[in-house]
Amino acid sequence: MAEDSTSNALANERTELAEDRTDWAEDRTIMANERTFAGWMRTGLAAVGIGLGFNALFGKLEPLWVPKGIATLFMLIGIFIFWVAQRNGCAVQERLSSHHANPVKRNNLRIISGLMAMGATTLIVALWTMDFTG
Repeated sequence: MAEDSTSNALANERTELAEDRTDWAEDRTIMANERTFAGWMRTGLAAVGIGLGFNALFGKLEPLWVPKGIATLFMLIGIFIFWVAQRNGCAVQERLSSHHANPVKRNNLRIISGLMAMGATTLIVALWTMDFTG
């Protein structure tokens, strides 16, 4: 009889420990998702920077629309990366529950990526409307 209560207590303790490990793993996955989101944001910014740099280096090519078009392509790729990053980051956070971690809110992921996309869009507009022939 005493053995049954001892084995039940051990089984309950093991179950609690397993649940704790699962909760911690879920928190680690949430934090990894945030690091992945930040990595995608950096990649998108790099694409925008490549476009801006390309236009700065080759802006005198003829016809003038060629360097602007290539720069615009890289900036559009950056905008696409921002959109995919927020979509995937929000999807992961929607599926998981935090236990001890404080994850970034999904709306904040959307705001960050939206602001980055707006900045890249502003650069595209400036690229096509500014006259650098001075």
